[in-house]
Amino acid sequence: MVDKVTPKGDLSWYVKWVASYLALTGMLLTAVDIYPYNLIFHLFGVMGWGLVGFLWHDRALIFINSIATFIFAVGILKYFMGVTL
Repeated sequence: MVDKVTPKGDLSWYVKWVASYLALTGMLLTAVDIYPYNLIFHLFGVMGWGLVGFLWHDRALIFINSIATFIFAVGILKYFMGVTL
């Protein structure tokens, strides 16, 4: 049996599960092409995982989710501002 190293029952535990469900919902909405709601769910999912990275002092989680937050935010802004490339 492998010992768990991540916390259970603290703030990060709740945030990671909510963020995971939000990200999965974003993926589902992408699969059925429901735009821009897919981006919004993804944005909140990666922001949640970014918070988990800060709580865990995990630079890899902070790095990837900070970049993903920026990417999804740009996509949402482009949609609502009517910008096309």
